[in-house]
Amino acid sequence: MLKDEPEIRGSADYTPAMWQLSALAVLAVFGAWWLVTWAGLIPPLYLPGPAAVFRKLVEVARDGYMDATLWQHFQASLLRVLVALVLGVATAVPLGLALGLNRVLRALVDPLIEFYRPIPPLAYLPLIVIWFGIGEVSKILLIYLAIFAPVVVATAAGVLAVDPIRIRVAQSLGATRLQLVRFVVLPSALPTIMTGIRIALGAGWSTLVAAELIAATRGLGFMIQSASQFLNTDLVVAGILVVALVALLIEIALRRVQHHLSPWLGRIS
Repeated sequence: MLKDEPEIRGSADYTPAMWQLSALAVLAVFGAWWLVTWAGLIPPLYLPGPAAVFRKLVEVARDGYMDATLWQHFQASLLRVLVALVLGVATAVPLGLALGLNRVLRALVDPLIEFYRPIPPLAYLPLIVIWFGIGEVSKILLIYLAIFAPVVVATAAGVLAVDPIRIRVAQSLGATRLQLVRFVVLPSALPTIMTGIRIALGAGWSTLVAAELIAATRGLGFMIQSASQFLNTDLVVAGILVVALVALLIEIALRRVQHHLSPWLGRIS
């Protein structure tokens, strides 16, 4: 790189200026929300103002809703998503590595994954209830199935995209197959795997409401669904904002992990 040529940085390096732009975009959306509701362009039944939503959030945090506090609803949902995420990553990443490394296994398993991947969780929700009952297993399994496929697909794609030159160099140095996977394939595919996990986590949060339709008594999805039945729009919006905030914080944490594990990602020098 020439001395006077600037280094090109991608999204892996989120600079303070970019954080400021992101904050400005969020403030603009909230400002437009407040302006629309303040001007009365949309009735409060359909879209309550930010102040009403905040008051309802404080009220639920203080007094609870449906025999559970906001913290208990949050804790139940977060636990379900995190357990499903851990199980999904623990099973999907090894399978994705195997699919990327073995053409025969890929030919056998890939059609099955692609068959169920586009099916919305609500479509097979009744089957899960019939097979596994209405307990926590069914809720976690539904979220797990939403997470599993994107991680498998991303991992296999990352393995297939590994530069063959790296593999040949490692083989010429006497690397075994296990060493190839550990020191060449996995690090090279890691950025794609992390992107797949981030996408899968979004799918998991999207499935949360469907999962908590299964005889749930606690959870953010249950709270949103229950509030919608009584036309408590302010609580519905408050629950959506809490889910979005938690998902955003986990997304930021995953980005930091991705940047730590793959510091070269998004950087051209």
